Amino acid sequence: MVHLIRHSLAFASWKERKDVAAALKPIYRAPSAELAREALAAFAAGPWGTRYPAIAPAWERQWPQVIPFYAYPLEVRRMIYTTNAVESLNSCLRKAVRLRGHFPTDEAAAKLLFLVLREVSRDWKMPPREWKAARTQFAILFGDRFLAA
Repeated sequence: MVHLIRHSLAFASWKERKDVAAALKPIYRAPSAELAREALAAFAAGPWGTRYPAIAPAWERQWPQVIPFYAYPLEVRRMIYTTNAVESLNSCLRKAVRLRGHFPTDEAAAKLLFLVLREVSRDWKMPPREWKAARTQFAILFGDRFLAA
């Protein structure tokens, strides 16, 4: 979802990105896929859809991949499209790999990534604020498959 939003914002001018992002929110925050489809149609017919006509077709092309997103409750969806923690972790891993340049074996690369993950996990103090609500929904949806640590 975050990649689709970013792809959409790439069509907008820098000054108008916040307004376009606000206009896209009713689509990905809709309670159901049907309401999201209606919000997408409203976006396409609205001022931002007419100003940037490539955004709505981009969403329509990806719609089969977007529909499963609406099967989850809003709390879980918010955790799915909020990727700051994931991107921060990827940034740390890329930085460590970039500094080394190359590795003599695959085992050496795996060991470096393990050590970076161990160091990064020490700084994880607070979960995202949406995590408690998402965890409750995961426990309801997945039952005994979800093990709260």
